[in-house]
Amino acid sequence: MQRIDNFIGGQHRHSNSERFAAVYNPATGEQTAQVALSSAQEMAEAIAVAHTAFPQWAATSPLKRARVLFRFKELLEKHAPELARLIVAEHGKIYSDALGELTRGLEVVEFACGAPHLIKGEFSAQVGGGVDSHSLMQPLGVVAGITPFNFPAMVPMWMFPVALACGNSFVLKPSEKDPSLALKLAELLQEAGLPDGVFNVINGDKEAVDVLLTDPRIQAVSFVGSTPVAELIYAKASAHGKRVQALGGAKNHAIIMPDADLDMTANALMGAAYGAAGERCMALSVAVAVGDETADQLISRLKPMVEKLRVGPGLVEGTENEMGPVISAEHRDKICGYISQGLAEGADLLVDGRDYRVRGHELGYFVGPTLFDRVRPQMTIYREEIFGPVLAVVRVPDYASAVQLINEHEFGNGAALFTRDGNTARQFEQEVQAGMVGINVPIPVPMAFHSFGGWKRSIFGPLNVHGPDGVRFYTRMKTVTSRWPTGIRSGAEFSMPTLG
Repeated sequence: MQRIDNFIGGQHRHSNSERFAAVYNPATGEQTAQVALSSAQEMAEAIAVAHTAFPQWAATSPLKRARVLFRFKELLEKHAPELARLIVAEHGKIYSDALGELTRGLEVVEFACGAPHLIKGEFSAQVGGGVDSHSLMQPLGVVAGITPFNFPAMVPMWMFPVALACGNSFVLKPSEKDPSLALKLAELLQEAGLPDGVFNVINGDKEAVDVLLTDPRIQAVSFVGSTPVAELIYAKASAHGKRVQALGGAKNHAIIMPDADLDMTANALMGAAYGAAGERCMALSVAVAVGDETADQLISRLKPMVEKLRVGPGLVEGTENEMGPVISAEHRDKICGYISQGLAEGADLLVDGRDYRVRGHELGYFVGPTLFDRVRPQMTIYREEIFGPVLAVVRVPDYASAVQLINEHEFGNGAALFTRDGNTARQFEQEVQAGMVGINVPIPVPMAFHSFGGWKRSIFGPLNVHGPDGVRFYTRMKTVTSRWPTGIRSGAEFSMPTLG
């Protein structure tokens, strides 16, 4: 059976660990590999390699660092089909969705290619008599990323391209459920010309993660995952003097106003709720219908679409499926437990995704698309993040009640509004308590040159990922105030000056 180890110091490194986690194909339930769960000592060794590589990379000009990222971008584009198939094999999402994930990660690489501009600092002349002041944006040192299973390409690329562009070295701890993609990214970075040791991948579990949170050589930690784990990582890493951005869970709402285009809205909700089997931190899991008539019309459109959704493996010949399996048998059972609990608590189960079977893939981890109506705020399926293909419709009498519902929820990742009225949309932008807001856009994930992050218990730490916040997170500012005496001036030079 294939064994997955680590990538440290520019080479694949065999782990000495005797602990392993199984890697499965979610569409078949078949174990395809085992991944080594590295020891604390092995994580410390990886950090040491990154620490040694840091000074030379930090001293490399931003222009040259950007050129490495440009070559990495070209290699990502060249190998995109191969990488997408690998995502499908270990995560289960459909092929086109895997390509989309790669594209969104690639956009962050493109943003990071602007390193010479992004970290050029500020300058003020004559702040005093013959005195100038300027700022330097300098790298932190060794930084770490701890990433989830649901986006094995995109989420790591939210982090390391910006970190590398700013001159840091990086240690990535990917999810043990789908670890192979991270190793491929390391190989492509090496092919692009990144010096050995600047980017390292080490697989593991809590034992390895604890080292990242406590080792004094780690200067900053980026994390994406569930809220309880995000909160723990934020507390522990912060207590050890590290910068932390820890993104947690979500319960993303969409308000549907009576004047909304319901055909467009229904289509938008389908992709946002059931794409990637709902395993997205920006999945839209609650539709808040303003008025019973709006809810009835929305349900009349949604229910037949949900029932006809094509569910199956992510790679097929002919017409592509619209939704694949979830990541594991345990997660499948957890989602089905939520569905049963919603039914027991009194919600109307209009489409039931439990006991879903795909012909020829009976052992796969499939949950059918599920639709609830008349969900109330006290119900478990409303309060908790299900992270599966379950859409809950909540009925409210008016717009004010809908906004209050969103603002009172503990999570504040994303929120959307479907309306034709500009005044309502403008009011919603101002008063909704969520970090990312969509107007007739169901999944308002910002482009790479803006920053991604929620509010409330969806994030711990003051800075979001990628965009301007990402640059600020991976640099520290130094301000220089200088006065120079008159110096000796050299003679004329006639050759074209070159930099970098």
